[in-house]
Amino acid sequence: MESVKGKHILVVGATGSIGKHTARLLVGSGAQVYITGRQPQKLQAAAAELGIDASRSFVVDVTNEADVAALSQGLAAAAPALDILVIASGIGIIKTMETLTVAEFQQTLQTNLVGPFLLLKYLLPPMKEQKKGLIINIPGVLGKVPMAGAAAYSASKYGLTGMMQSIREELKRTEIRITNLFMGGVDSAFWDTIDLRVQRDKMIVSEEAAKAIWFLCQQPRSGVVSEMVLQPFNHQAI
Repeated sequence: MESVKGKHILVVGATGSIGKHTARLLVGSGAQVYITGRQPQKLQAAAAELGIDASRSFVVDVTNEADVAALSQGLAAAAPALDILVIASGIGIIKTMETLTVAEFQQTLQTNLVGPFLLLKYLLPPMKEQKKGLIINIPGVLGKVPMAGAAAYSASKYGLTGMMQSIREELKRTEIRITNLFMGGVDSAFWDTIDLRVQRDKMIVSEEAAKAIWFLCQQPRSGVVSEMVLQPFNHQAI
C-alpha cells in the first residue's frame, strides 16, 4: 500500500456522510485534503469538524460550470496539482416512470453525470501535465445492474461508467489511474427522501463505506484497482 501522507486530495461532496467520513480518514492519515459542498453553512461546519482550513474548502455546485472553473483556479493557487480526486457527490431519485418528471430526470443526469464531466474537464488537465494521478468515482451498484424505479439514477450511473471507461482509453499513455467503486446499500442520507421500504439496519454503515474509499486512495502505484464492488451481504446484486 502507498501512504497518502502529504498527498493533495480533493473530496467532492464532503458534506455528505460518505464524503465527510472519507475526508476524516484522509486527514487522519496526513493527507492535504481539500473539500467541496453545495451549501456554504454545511461546508463550513464540515471544515471546522474535520480541521480543514477555510482556504481548502470550496462551495461548488458541480452542475454549474462557473463554480467548477472557480474550484480549478482555487486549487491551482493552493496546490501544484492534485494527486487524488474523489468524486463523492450525487443525488438519488427513485421513482416509477409514471411518477418521474422530466425535471427530475434531467436533474439526476446533471448532478450524477454532467457534474463529473465538468470536474474532469477542469481538473484532469493538471493531472495530465504531471502525467500521474488517481480518480475515484462511485457509480454505485445501479451503474451495473438495473432496479425497478431507478430509470433516472441508473441512466446517470451507467453513463458515468461508460464515460470513465472511455476517458481511461484516452489516458493510456499517462500514469493517471481510474477506479470505479460500485457501492450499494449504504445507510446514508441517500435514503432519507426515497419512499421505499428498505432495511437500513442491514446496510453498510457510512464509516465502513468511507474506509473502502480510503483503502483505494492507498493502492500501489505499480497497479490499479479498476473496479471494486461493495454491498451488504443480504443485498447482493452483483
